[in-house]
Formats: sequence, C-alpha cells, structure tokens
Amino acid sequence: MELRIRGHDLPGRTCGGFTDVHVGVQVGRAPAGLVPADAADPEWRVELEVVDDGQDVRGPAVQGRRGERFVYLTWGQGSGDDFAMFRRAKLMLADLPATTGVVVADVDLTDDAGLPRAARLRPPAVRWSTRP
Repeated sequence: MELRIRGHDLPGRTCGGFTDVHVGVQVGRAPAGLVPADAADPEWRVELEVVDDGQDVRGPAVQGRRGERFVYLTWGQGSGDDFAMFRRAKLMLADLPATTGVVVADVDLTDDAGLPRAARLRPPAVRWSTRP
C-alpha cells in the first residue's frame, strides 16, 4: 500500500521566529524528502506494508507501537546535515481508510497561529481519500 501525503498552505520559510524552515517525512530519526516551507503543494510517498491480516502496518517511515502506528512530518531549520528539528506532526495510521491501493492524506500544514502544524493531525487539518 502507498500513503501519499499532499501538503497545502505551508507557513513559509520564515515563521514564528524560525528561519530557513523545511518539512519532510521522518524515517527512523532522520528527515527524508525535505522541502522548503514555502513550496507549492509538496507530496511525499510512503510505502506501507499491511501485516498480520490487516492488524498492523510497517515500513521505513512507520513509528510507534503496534496499535498506535503513525508517520511523522518533521519541521526544522535548515536542510541536509544542518537540519535542526523543532516540531512534528503525526498522521495516525489507524485513521487510514481501508484499501489495497493508494491512500491520500491532504494536509493543511499551517495552524491557526500561522505556525507549522504540529501534534496529531485531525480533520479538518487532514482529509483522507483512496485511489485504486
């Protein structure tokens, strides 16, 4: 299965006292697919493996314990070796709609204060859909 995370309404490269802001998917402890926080509609593709008769999900970007799996979007200053994480947002995998194809998460990446969205993402900040 594939999870496509589509980012919208990014907060900008300078926001909330942070400069050179980037966002990406966290794989292990490192960011992957970093894009500037002023990018136009970035998209990340995350491979998910459904195991144990649909009871669990695994993959390089999957975090958390069984029953509490999630994927982080990690925010930081700089990129590459200079990346310094300052906040993260969680996409809970238990919220995924059932499918064997592609799941799309459309995510508004700026919170009501104009900062990078953080904590557990819930509707209306995230909208789920499926593709065959």
